[in-house]
Amino acid sequence: MLKVDREDARPIWQQLLDQAIHHITTGKWKPGELLLPSREFALQLGVSRSTIQIVYEELFSRGYTVTSRRGGTRVNQRIRPVSPLEDGEIKGPDLPDLPFLHVSIGHLHSWFGNKERVNPEIDFSPHEPYLDEQFQRNWRQSYLQASTGTDLNIWAYGDAKGYLPLREQIQRYLSFERGIHVHVDQILLTSGAQHSIDLIAQALLQEGDTVTVEDPGFPAAWMAMRYRKMHVAPAPVDEFGLCVDDIDPQTKLVFVTPSHQCAVGVILSEPRRQQLVQMAAQSQFWIVEDDYDSEFRYRGDPLPTLFSQRPQNTLYMMSFSKMVAPGIRISAIIGPHKAIDRLSQVHELTYRHLPIMEQLTLAHFIEQGHFMRHMRRVRNVYRRRHEAMTKAIAAAGLSERFTLSGVETGLHMLLEAARSFDEKAVTKLAYKEGIRIYPLSKYCLESERKGWVLGFAKVDEAAIEQGIERLARILLQ
Repeated sequence: MLKVDREDARPIWQQLLDQAIHHITTGKWKPGELLLPSREFALQLGVSRSTIQIVYEELFSRGYTVTSRRGGTRVNQRIRPVSPLEDGEIKGPDLPDLPFLHVSIGHLHSWFGNKERVNPEIDFSPHEPYLDEQFQRNWRQSYLQASTGTDLNIWAYGDAKGYLPLREQIQRYLSFERGIHVHVDQILLTSGAQHSIDLIAQALLQEGDTVTVEDPGFPAAWMAMRYRKMHVAPAPVDEFGLCVDDIDPQTKLVFVTPSHQCAVGVILSEPRRQQLVQMAAQSQFWIVEDDYDSEFRYRGDPLPTLFSQRPQNTLYMMSFSKMVAPGIRISAIIGPHKAIDRLSQVHELTYRHLPIMEQLTLAHFIEQGHFMRHMRRVRNVYRRRHEAMTKAIAAAGLSERFTLSGVETGLHMLLEAARSFDEKAVTKLAYKEGIRIYPLSKYCLESERKGWVLGFAKVDEAAIEQGIERLARILLQ
């Protein structure tokens, strides 16, 4: 018998429907069993007939019952009651064995510094930029104004390449700040550098293709390529950047960070740049240029891009994760029309397009001048912290025992040790002393170089001095 609970917040028909389904699925109402006529059932329960009719209509529409004019309403013969089972007796399908996925995620977490652990007093993170209350106020303002001033049509499915006004703002920024002059249709918006790399692997490469990456280099690049079943060939990095002579002759793509090498921090020298673009033209492979940290240069103007020299073979990647905040998750790929069209097709097929609200907000943020004011403000912060870091390292005597590189550009520098140095032990000791440092080995594919990638964007000058003093006591003891 079904029961009505007048204290239950659910509608009466919903209560009765849930009970009826339970009776059918557990076998209390047998397959083929005739249910009471709706009028009689309503009288028994003290509810209106229309309530019972709603319940019967729902049972029929979901396939629990069958009806006929003469036969009334019966439990569907095809329903097979499920007996109650002990917890854990029913198991879902086995997951496929993906050993590389587990290894890569573990490596990714350790590269980021295992942030699930207790945060230390001083974190020399190379991954995150400086953020302040001024940014948050401006972003909130842009969010509110962008959300209230939009047409309803903006909430429909959009262009796979991204929100046009935002691409136009990026087009202007690239032209004025990086000397890249492209049509707006040569810009594809993505959700971060890893998303960009994954799209490139899907759209422009085939399974088993050879991809050359810097070693040490950006781990997420070669992890994504390996996950897409590419053959990843490491090429060493020296004081002049990527060793172009060591690029695999079968390569279909070279991933490079020429403005501030990811990890070592060096700049790709002009002879190497010329050699790389000429080789790409002759061998017909793609250059993926991650313009990592190029906006933050402490000596002279930003360096020209590889894209400016060889736009036919180059895919230029930029991201607002370092320029503004990682949580925005908006980046862009700039390239020749045919490549961007292909990337857009894959993007539309697998992702459709980016969420519109973030695009609207960022477009407003740039258009109102907040972005360029933010960049000027953080550049001043980074310049002071960069100076504090270099002075602290010199004052502590670390530059005499270790090699310091990557000081001209970017938000980190490398303190490199001899290959025999116990990098892991020092990293653990530093953590015990309240300092998180980032081992160079986490950026290495085959390279055996040792050292620590030290970021300064989120560490103020006093903490930098204190942290380097503590690190020096560990390293020089």
